[in-house]
Order: sequence, then structure tokens, then C-alpha cells
Amino acid sequence: MGTKTETEKAAKAEDNSADNSADRSETGAGTEAGAAVDADTADSGTTETEPDTEPEPELQGAHGVGQGAAAIVSAGLGVVSLTGSWLGTVAAARETLVGQLETAADSTVATQVKEIYGDAWQTSALWGGLFALTALVIGVVVLARPAFGTPGAGQAPWIKSVAWGGVALGVIGLLLAVLKYTDVLLGLPATG
Repeated sequence: MGTKTETEKAAKAEDNSADNSADRSETGAGTEAGAAVDADTADSGTTETEPDTEPEPELQGAHGVGQGAAAIVSAGLGVVSLTGSWLGTVAAARETLVGQLETAADSTVATQVKEIYGDAWQTSALWGGLFALTALVIGVVVLARPAFGTPGAGQAPWIKSVAWGGVALGVIGLLLAVLKYTDVLLGLPATG
């Protein structure tokens, strides 16, 4: 009829394995290897070899997830260093309050301006600089990571782009923070 029963398939597999065993014996192959192949052939009825499997696409891209997340964090911290953060605002407000409490009512205007506003301005610049430095370090680490990782494992172009953006924003934020802290950029007004 054209269809073979399981017993016919098993009988044919045994004949093939017997022929293969005889060939191996004649060519000098070990009997243990022949027995292992015969056992596999009798169990499965075929002599197919398992194809080489490549890693699934999900696993190939998984190694870049951490790098991508770090690149995004770097860019985000760079933006925060330029626009200001809640932490920097609270620290500056606290410094303003401390300046008001420590400044005597009879102190000069220059002293009052420096203690109340100048220290708060520098505190805000300090926090902006810390965020910028963190963005810069994370961005550089993401860009340098492939050199220390698995050889031949590339880095997605978008990860490099976002990391370079984080580095650029970090450098700009750090430069502005230094200029703001040293009163080169928008320093306190003259009071005298």
C-alpha cells in the first residue's frame, strides 16, 4: 500500500545497523562506537544527526539589555544635570534657610547676599555637577564595555548613540556646573 508499519521500519533499521556495524568492523572502527550507533538507530529508527543549533534571537540580544539601560540612564542623568533635579532644589532651599538663620540682621548686604543666595547657588551647581559626572562616567563605561566583553559580540548602534549622547550631555553639564560654581557664569551681583 505504500505505508510501512512500525515493525517493518524497525526491521529495516536493524538491517541497516548490521550493515553499518560490519562496515565499521572492516574499516577498523571500534565496536563500542558501533554499538552506540546501533542502540540509537534501534530506538529512533533513523540515523539523523542533530543539526547545529544557533542561539535563539532572544538570547543573542539579551547581552545588550544592560548596556542599553545604562546608556539611557546616562542620557537621562545628563538631561537632569542641565535642567536641575529635585534633590538639587531641596539642597539649595536648605542652604538658603541656613544662610538666613546664620546671618545677623546687622550684617552687610554683601554678606547677606553671599550667605543666603550665593551658597544656595553653589549647592545647586554642585548637585548639577554630580549628576553630570555620573552621566559622563556611566556613558564612558557603556562605550568601553565591548572591549572587555565577549570577543566578537557587537554593540547595537542605538546603544552607542545614546551613550554618546549621555557623554556629551555629561560634559556640557559638568562644564556649566563648574562655571556656575566658580561664579564665572551668572555670578552674584555686585553689592557695593
